[in-house]
Amino acid sequence: MFEREEPLWDRTLRRMRLIWPLGDQTALKNSVDADLPDGDVEKLRARINACLEGRGGEVSARTRAAELGETYLVLNSQGRKRFLQLLSKEYDVNNEAVEAAIAARSQGSGPAEQRQSNHALRQMLIPPRTQLLRQFNGLQEGVKFLVDLRAELLPLTAGDPALKSLDQDILGLLSSWFDVGFLDLQRITWETPATLLEKLIKYEAVHAIKSWQDLKNRLREDRRCFAYFHPRMPQEPLIFVEVALVNGIAANIHDLLDESKPTLPQGQADCAIFYSISNCQAGLAGVGFGNFLIKNVVKDLSAKLPNLKTFSTLSPIPGFLTYLRKHPEKLVFSERELKLLKEMARGSDAKEFFFTAIDNLKEHLKEDSPHPLKPILLRLCASYLLSAKKNLQAFDRVSHFHLSNGAKIERINWAADLSEKGIGQSAGMMVNYLYQLSHIEKNHESYTGSGGIAVSSAVNKMAKL
Repeated sequence: MFEREEPLWDRTLRRMRLIWPLGDQTALKNSVDADLPDGDVEKLRARINACLEGRGGEVSARTRAAELGETYLVLNSQGRKRFLQLLSKEYDVNNEAVEAAIAARSQGSGPAEQRQSNHALRQMLIPPRTQLLRQFNGLQEGVKFLVDLRAELLPLTAGDPALKSLDQDILGLLSSWFDVGFLDLQRITWETPATLLEKLIKYEAVHAIKSWQDLKNRLREDRRCFAYFHPRMPQEPLIFVEVALVNGIAANIHDLLDESKPTLPQGQADCAIFYSISNCQAGLAGVGFGNFLIKNVVKDLSAKLPNLKTFSTLSPIPGFLTYLRKHPEKLVFSERELKLLKEMARGSDAKEFFFTAIDNLKEHLKEDSPHPLKPILLRLCASYLLSAKKNLQAFDRVSHFHLSNGAKIERINWAADLSEKGIGQSAGMMVNYLYQLSHIEKNHESYTGSGGIAVSSAVNKMAKL
């Protein structure tokens, strides 16, 4: 068992008090109540206005921003929501001023006046709250504060256009601050400080790390782990990938995570398997740097280990069974498949039996004992990966990620993940996406341009009835 971690906001608040120079203690003495009642909203509004006025220079501005940040952190969930609603509604673009500026621009007579009008209009289209949010970039823990704030904001945006607009403003700032050019790619090893290793355990989202020994096994000599870091968040990984150096493309996750398997000597591996990619910061959802991670890791491994000839993933299929249940009309069987299902159903409806059999799959699924539904499930999975789409994009989010990076669907593996999660989301199947360096750009252009999916002949054949 791992020690229970200090709650996120408690930890951030403690760091803020240690790091941020809170000079005006009056604001703290007159602190607001945790649920931000109506009477305290005016206090908050005054603090926000003071931040936006910018009196006293840069140091004073940072101090006021720090005080405002601490005010937010001592609020409860209701108070934080009211805080965010105030920002979203009262500190948005002034639409009346924008309309007036547009009207004035249309009356401009010369190029100089139009350029001046354009500049004024651009400034008016920047919400005042954006100036406030930018002030956090100057604080040592300010960037992390804003990332965590957005993580709390995201669930509140559904059905609230004003909060959605605020989220878009924050996303715009974070996208510029977290441009891949500012990020640092680091290899994580067993010698990495324990505080950072603990975060790998916490953030691993694909195959849970069960113990310190499990983690050590994933960081041994024939394994690699790489993570992106931002200079303003040096102790917080943004995204990390786990890689196994093996011979041949791996067909199941159990062998890769087996602690009893011997370590492959340096230089003998010919294949790098990317078997887990985890985003670590919920507040950075929508900030795209995952595709650069794989490409940069491939570049690093190719340079240091020239014996590696194949780069592939062993990926989950998280949307497969959910999709089938939500779209039963997609469940079409061949005559041969229908005959098999009817024999197994013993008089019950074939489709109902199919879903019942899937629900009980854990009881019967074994790697070395093929299930009677294996050929049906493999075909349905191949069809799902090639045909299930949202507009031009693959319905499956993992598939979309790899296809947009220029990968090819190479192979579907039966009984590849026999964990409860693996069986529950994809009947235990996993996919190998192949990254062929000479085809990545062509595959990427085809997928992003027209939805074209690069696929092996075996998987393409498997998908057909």
